[in-house]
Amino acid sequence: MSHFAWEPESLEESQLEQEPQEPEAYEPEALEPVAAGNLTLSPDDFSALEERILRAVDLVKRSRAANAAAEDRAAKAEAQLREQMPLVEQLQTEVNALRAERDHVRQRVERLLAQLDSLEL
Repeated sequence: MSHFAWEPESLEESQLEQEPQEPEAYEPEALEPVAAGNLTLSPDDFSALEERILRAVDLVKRSRAANAAAEDRAAKAEAQLREQMPLVEQLQTEVNALRAERDHVRQRVERLLAQLDSLEL
């Protein structure tokens, strides 16, 4: 036997010589050797696993592409917004000026109507 071979007995002995571990950290199942039959996969199981992995990889690729496209659209929208902001501010100023002018005209019309009403008495 080579000196690299794992021997469960020597591992258990060396662990007994060390300080006792906390109960939460000690897992006896981790020390038991894995039976070779537990690691075998049938060709159908392997094919199904391979298919699931390929679908997962495809899903990640599509998700990344969609994310990159969304980031591009967001960057373009932000750039367009920055370009349009001066125009929006100018239009807002014009709307405010037109509202003030409308209020002024309304007041003048109300005064004229009040004068006409006073003449009809």
